[in-house]
Formats: sequence, structure tokens, C-alpha cells
Amino acid sequence: MKRKQLKAIVAGMVLCAGAAMGQVYTFNFTNSVTVPDATIEGLALATNLTGMSGAINNVNVTLNITGGFNGDLYAYLAGPTGGFAVLLNRVGVSNNATQFGYANSGFANVLFADSAANSIQYYQNFSPTLNLNGQLTGTWQPEGVNLDPQSSPSSFFGAPQSALLGSFNGSNPNGVWVLFLADVAAGSQSTVVSWGLAITTTVPEPSALALTGAGLMAFLGCRRLRRS
Repeated sequence: MKRKQLKAIVAGMVLCAGAAMGQVYTFNFTNSVTVPDATIEGLALATNLTGMSGAINNVNVTLNITGGFNGDLYAYLAGPTGGFAVLLNRVGVSNNATQFGYANSGFANVLFADSAANSIQYYQNFSPTLNLNGQLTGTWQPEGVNLDPQSSPSSFFGAPQSALLGSFNGSNPNGVWVLFLADVAAGSQSTVVSWGLAITTTVPEPSALALTGAGLMAFLGCRRLRRS
């Protein structure tokens, strides 16, 4: 067999060995804790997650919050190895009529996903659905705007999404995850009823590795028979 053919076969086997499968780990946390009003000090909810294999290739977050004003809230997720995503940063704040942010109250198991069609930052522009309690529903991109929540309203409009959930990709999922929330304006208080994480990791597919090994063994065996 020619050397070029041999290289092609080996390259194909290596590609097979690189095949991977995704494993989804889902975690839900019930808290029912009130976010301190009118302070940037906020509330940190930390949880130590273990037992996951592979590196992260996707993270989604769910939030269930009641009461308060959505435009008052600042929320971020921090991962074990330095990843950082801004979920909420005073949604609706701009230099026009919503300089104080949106006045809707709460989020009903809102799913944050980078793949969502629209950012939650100005969700009222996208005909959102509110439940009977006035809570926002649906799937949204995280706000991703990494600004001090006490910045001037004009700073938020057009600011880039530089802190999305993709910041966790490629990192180790095991360790302490922190959900931080702050209510930075005076008024009604928000309560975190529950929140959740869905972490997808990529690990080598055992069957692909086994097939690659078997293929290599068979190929080497054929080569030896031809030479004998």
C-alpha cells in the first residue's frame, strides 16, 4: 500500500477518535430569599457542583423571581474557573422614557441561552409574554452588558454584549458556581424563588475510540500478513 494511502487511513482513524458526545447535567435550586433593596452589595447564591466529566460546551440558566421591578436588578453568573456572564443589568434602562428600567415584576422560569433570538436587555421591543402575575416568560439571550449597574442610563444603550454564557466554554464544570443578584434602586423588593443550571459537556465517545483501536489493529495485521 502506498504511503499516501496509509496517511489517509490513519488521518481518518484519528478523526473518528476525536468524535465526541454531549452530556447534559441539570441542577435546580430552591431558595426563596429576598434581594436586599437599593444596594449594590446584593445577594450571592453559591453552590459546589461535582461529578461532571469533560469540558463545558454550553451553559443555560433559568431564573424564577417574584416581585420588585425588573429594571432595578443586576445579576451575573460566575463559574469555578473564571467564566463570567451578565444575565441582567437593569433591563430597559436607556436615556429615554425608560431611564429607570422596566417596571414589570419578576421572571417566571425565564431561560437564558446565548442561542435565543433576542436579548433580554430591551425585551419589551419583542412583544414578550407575561404570565397572570406580571412575570416575564420565555427564552432570552443574557443581557451580557458588562457595565457598572450604577452607570448613567445613556451608557447602556448600544453597549456591547461582552459577557455571555459562552465565556464558560472549554472550562472545567466542577467547582463553585455563584449566582449574584443586586437591586440597585429603591422601591419594591424582589425574591429569588429558584434558579437552575443546565451544563453540557463534551467527552470522547467510547465507541469511536474502540472502533479506531480495532481498525488500527486490523490494518496492522493485514500489513504483517502481506509481508510474511
